[in-house]
Amino acid sequence: MSNMNRRNFLKTTGGVALATGVTLAAPSLSNAAGAGKIVIVGGGVAGATTARYLKLGNKDLDVTIVEPNASYHTCFMSNEVIGGGRKLSQIEQTYDGLQKIGIKVLKDSVTSIDAAKKTVMTKGGSKLGYDHCVVAPGISFLSDEFANVGSFGKITHAWKAGPQTALLRRQLEAMHDGGTVAIVAPPNPFRCPPGPYERASLIAEYLQNNKPKSKVVIIDRKDKFSKQGLFTGAWKNLYGYGTDNSMIEWRSAASTGGIESISAPDMTIETLSGGTEKFDVINYIPRQTSGSIAKTVGLTNAKGWCDVDKTTFESKVHKGIYVLGDASVATKMPKSGYSANSQGKVCAAAIVNMIAGKPVGTPSYVNTCYSIAGKDYGFSVAAVYRNNADKDIIAGVKGAGGLTPGDASSEMRRREVEFAYSWYNNITKDTWG
Repeated sequence: MSNMNRRNFLKTTGGVALATGVTLAAPSLSNAAGAGKIVIVGGGVAGATTARYLKLGNKDLDVTIVEPNASYHTCFMSNEVIGGGRKLSQIEQTYDGLQKIGIKVLKDSVTSIDAAKKTVMTKGGSKLGYDHCVVAPGISFLSDEFANVGSFGKITHAWKAGPQTALLRRQLEAMHDGGTVAIVAPPNPFRCPPGPYERASLIAEYLQNNKPKSKVVIIDRKDKFSKQGLFTGAWKNLYGYGTDNSMIEWRSAASTGGIESISAPDMTIETLSGGTEKFDVINYIPRQTSGSIAKTVGLTNAKGWCDVDKTTFESKVHKGIYVLGDASVATKMPKSGYSANSQGKVCAAAIVNMIAGKPVGTPSYVNTCYSIAGKDYGFSVAAVYRNNADKDIIAGVKGAGGLTPGDASSEMRRREVEFAYSWYNNITKDTWG
């Protein structure tokens, strides 16, 4: 790490190993006996972490998660499934661990929330009263007029892990040697900023080992991307990036002039400067906004995201409702799994302390993001954050954290992959129990 070595980073984050999903930077949780009823909309990373830490903070709380799916597939590490390094079952998380500590899990979809009456209504007809409501809806997609993709059957998004992940994997397996894969990367902001480029890397690794005449083309809607120097360095080392035989080609928004059309029926992408090209596999990642329930409830701003109090994640629109994870405006924290986990702990601590009649305190937050570019080749970025009330942002703490050096040794890159796997095991245990 360029700005700070790992040992000092551990001290800054409360002595917790960087490769774990545990964050001790939130305000201390009270064990006061005061009871309260909390309904959590969504059982992803943010929702599940909040639920678990509410119970850890006060076992007497009545906590219910409303989640339509019986299990959750993590988006982080889903690129390994697409690249063939993992099975889909290896990124699946159940709610058994949460239920064992007394959290109720209702398999249903929320249709509306009455902030005045403090009730949550579900598709199945349930009406749940609450003292505090946590909304962690993840993302939904915004359709682009130029995209004729139907229901994402022939063209995939694979940006919500599960069946789409498996479908994209099958398409790669079925593609002939010599085929071309297109990844259309979305504009900011979106879930997991380095994700499309890790995906390109792991698809290239699969093609290199199994279909070496093939290549990946990233058609970006931006002119720069997260960890760009580290990714392009990895592509040069592993996949011949910058040469005539490169397995990865990145096209910036400026170089293409913009996308004119994406067509599932004939598997083509047309750009302003490049004309129409045919591809064998197209992975189109659309623009994103808050999960649809956030808009239904009226929690979103003009840009489709949810403005929140950065200390508690309480909505600036409806008191008593908290929005966190990908749907929230938590700038400058990225929309990542670790951010959602950290925010869940901060939110849980705030609610527990409010119920106990104690001050909320001043939270800190942490994020670590690992990327795997190929066999034994990983890198990461880590940061500690604090709320800047004057600017209404969650700002990075200067000198706390860092980035894997561009000239890291092969051994450091190998260890980064090990750290990534360890981090995954720990954060999923920390989130779902």
